[in-house]
Amino acid sequence: MIRIPSAILAATLGALLAAAGASAQHGQQPYAGQEKRAVKALRESLKLDRDFVPAREALAFLYASTGPSELAVEEFQKALSLAPGRADTWFNLGFVYHTRNEDENAIDAFRKAVELSPSIDRAWYGMGLAHRSLGHLPEAVKALERAGKLQPMNPHAWYELGMTYYALKRYDKVQEVIDYLNGFDPKATMQLMRDTPDRSGSGRAA
Repeated sequence: MIRIPSAILAATLGALLAAAGASAQHGQQPYAGQEKRAVKALRESLKLDRDFVPAREALAFLYASTGPSELAVEEFQKALSLAPGRADTWFNLGFVYHTRNEDENAIDAFRKAVELSPSIDRAWYGMGLAHRSLGHLPEAVKALERAGKLQPMNPHAWYELGMTYYALKRYDKVQEVIDYLNGFDPKATMQLMRDTPDRSGSGRAA
């Protein structure tokens, strides 16, 4: 398999770094306003080696950030066809699917990520959100609980878990989340309390 010559690779990375640097000087996110330049550099790399996984993934990241998102899906899928054992890439594919409201596909991708790396908390978190979007509330609870156990100080996971319990009318569990969350993130706690009114009653499942 042909590999990219070091000079070409250096030029590609240089273009990406220049794009990121130009954006950073203006207080913007990396590649902001320089996306076309970065995409062109990556596509030039892929002309020389279509199987260069890092270039495929970098291109997918750009498309995920700037669109079109279907091209992000396409590039992540191509990267995974070459390197199917990359849990982070499965997570990234799942994230893009979720932003496209393709939550069944998102769940499949997140599940593959956690099969490869059970400790990848963000994939459990994404799986929980996708399940909840589909109305699979018990499955969402399981995934979000796993995310919270893996990252006990992640307020986002605990907030979303509280909201899912609320949707299930498990107000006792919502209160448990509030009590726990208040121990390290009062701001997220107040937001959860505002978003879960009328929590009187046990709310326990029959």
